Amino acid sequence: MNYIETHPRKVRGGSVHKTIRDKKEERPVKARAKQQLRQKKVSNTSSNLNERKTVEETYLSPDVSNFVEANDVNETKKRIKLWLKTGYPVHLIGPTGCGKTSLAMHVAKEMNRPVVWINGDESITTTDLIGGYSQIEQESLRDQYVHNVFKSKDILKADWVDNPLALACKYGYTLIYNEFSRTKPAANNILLSVFEEKILELPTKFGEDRYIKVHPDFKAILTSNSIEYAGVHRPQDALLDRLVTIYMDYYSFDTEVSIVNAHTGVPDNDARRIVSVVRSLREKLPDTQKPGTRACIMIGEGLKALNGQGRMNFEQICIDVMATKTRSSMELIEKQTFVKEAIEALA
Repeated sequence: MNYIETHPRKVRGGSVHKTIRDKKEERPVKARAKQQLRQKKVSNTSSNLNERKTVEETYLSPDVSNFVEANDVNETKKRIKLWLKTGYPVHLIGPTGCGKTSLAMHVAKEMNRPVVWINGDESITTTDLIGGYSQIEQESLRDQYVHNVFKSKDILKADWVDNPLALACKYGYTLIYNEFSRTKPAANNILLSVFEEKILELPTKFGEDRYIKVHPDFKAILTSNSIEYAGVHRPQDALLDRLVTIYMDYYSFDTEVSIVNAHTGVPDNDARRIVSVVRSLREKLPDTQKPGTRACIMIGEGLKALNGQGRMNFEQICIDVMATKTRSSMELIEKQTFVKEAIEALA
């Protein structure tokens, strides 16, 4: 028996009743739509993997150039690798310019894993470490499955963006947390469960998404300035108990000479003269004003740019670099005297 429409009334441009034939014809269309949706999801997953691979290869690898392999450098490097291998995060503490960050980046690169970076400061919060919701997406759904029923529903979707700590924990990256002691302790509480229970909690998420199991390849290297360590933000004891701390100092004379040579390309005798002047000032200046190996490199680059134009120019370059930590004219005069005395002692 053929189905016959009982009346010609229309609803939103379509018949109130549909024949069995019409309904059968709709089924393949719906099936194709579902298949296309599944294919789109698979395509998005593949796209995300490719995007992640591109990010890892392009942005997350540390750029370490002119690294010097000296005995004292390698000794510290072995200690860092030992503790990272056992699963403990390493905290490097040392004066400004002693090479903490360069060493941390070099070790991270040798771990053969992508590296993520955090620079600690007063404004860092837990969200800056783990991530948060970047935007809200609104989606409207209109359901007309039943011919004469109209259902409307709005769906709000929040897009979550991972920050460095979440990325490192999720994918097994190496985390370098530079200037760790500059961040307020409350922001670093999130690290307690990461280092001990190997679980990262995302406080603003719900259900299973709230927790990330830390990847077995996850490693962490933290650096702090020993001069500022007691006066900025002392980390909580519970967190310090989960770290292995390695104290660093300035490298030996020969190692600093090799570093200056590698970074600037100046002749060996010039590099030795630079390092001698800088080390002489370290013995006379207070801890907060001691020049580091970075100052040696800066003087070397200035000297190379001079192209051998004279002794007085070398003296002025040294004074200019040392004046970066000068707070008064009296301190500047004192440093000028120290530089002249150090250069005269080399003559």
